[in-house]
Amino acid sequence: MRSLEILKDEDKEALEVARISVDETGKESKKKLYIESYGCQMNFSDSEIVTSILQEQGYATTSQYEEADVILLNTCAIRENAEQKVRNRLKNFTPLKKKKPQVVVGVLGCMAERLKTKFLEEEKIVDVVAGPDSYRDLPNLFSEVDEGQKAINVFLSRDETYADITPVRLNSNGVTAFVSIMRGCDNMCSFCVVPFTRGRERSRDVHSILKECQELFDNNFKEVTLLGQNVDSYKWSSEDGSETVNFAQLLERVALISPELRVRFSTSHPKDITDEVLHTMKKYDNICNYIHLPAQSGNSRVLKVMNRTYDREWYLNRIDAIRAILGEECGISHDLIAGFCTETEDEHKDTLSLMEYVKYDYGYMFAYSERPGTPAAKKLEDDIPEDVKKRRLNEIIALQQQHSLARNQMSIGKVQKVLVEGFSKRSDDFLQGRNDQNKVVVFPKLNFQKGDYVNVLIKECTAATLIGEAVV
Repeated sequence: MRSLEILKDEDKEALEVARISVDETGKESKKKLYIESYGCQMNFSDSEIVTSILQEQGYATTSQYEEADVILLNTCAIRENAEQKVRNRLKNFTPLKKKKPQVVVGVLGCMAERLKTKFLEEEKIVDVVAGPDSYRDLPNLFSEVDEGQKAINVFLSRDETYADITPVRLNSNGVTAFVSIMRGCDNMCSFCVVPFTRGRERSRDVHSILKECQELFDNNFKEVTLLGQNVDSYKWSSEDGSETVNFAQLLERVALISPELRVRFSTSHPKDITDEVLHTMKKYDNICNYIHLPAQSGNSRVLKVMNRTYDREWYLNRIDAIRAILGEECGISHDLIAGFCTETEDEHKDTLSLMEYVKYDYGYMFAYSERPGTPAAKKLEDDIPEDVKKRRLNEIIALQQQHSLARNQMSIGKVQKVLVEGFSKRSDDFLQGRNDQNKVVVFPKLNFQKGDYVNVLIKECTAATLIGEAVV
């Protein structure tokens, strides 16, 4: 999902906390909601669903938690570091809770699902615990708190997709938006908590997806990212069985909304991504030439221990297919884990050699962190010393920096079509956006505005950013 180009330390990892600041709206409403999201883009998308549900109940949003009647943290459980950030953040709300005990503090999402009632026992400030499939129940949970009770709902559904709810776009740039196409995951990777915190895989009604994308385009959004834990396994069928849609077909239908609407997707699984998807990408210019394809390891034995259900050769076959169908310029990013259980030094070198073969544009890189309740935690010993994990991770990061720079240098002297998302972080005299390969491009603003497509001649680059001038 949307990337930090290269993760140089734990504080820049993909699961780093990200606060959602929302403009104040509906000042006449009786109660105000403050919400923060942690982790992957699915959580950000879920927070937009939560806000929609609560706005229907008369809640306004605020960017200042001191003003809030309800404070919600939408959490991630995939790494211990991500969970610790949430616990630390809860401490910041303690003075307000003492001053205004009627303020409701809730924890949502994967961490809530993993810990359940234990969260209420460990974090006394928390009033509400709600899992990813129970957001419709939040008004009832708040009512229980008003009656003096702690409230919890961590029921995992086999059919909840929130397909009928129009998300409230939080902290939106008005140009790009995330659209959830499925929930849950049926893959049982031994290191991962997602199947236990988000439940079984289910695909959203194709017509509700197309309606949401059309409405976004009608409201001047220029790019949608289709989200799922494993988008390639999307498969929806109508109740009467007359219509069945796979991911390639969904991708095509979204692309056909308008050639002016860019389409991205995340995340793909190597075992499921098909040539049909790749040929669909090639057919439509507005489907971005970029794929996030997590590898996790470059060694077949380690992949088997991870229960990834593919081996090195299969993964390389998918890489070769991407290059053959979409070309050398197609952007490819990865997830890689350093120091997974039983990984030897030679097997770590297999990961480095995989990187050398693929030459990824960027990636998410982590040292293995054991998560309670996962198959790995139950059956495998976390036997790689921390200093070895850190050294292996640093070697992966250093190699990725080399490849990112080399891949970006390939763009120098070429014209890139860039969708402007806003001002550069460093100066309001420059704009920034992303190109087809999901890379950040910075250039002088001239008379261009957010939402414009601009052809930019790339003049220079860093490992993370392309820098150029508009071709006018």
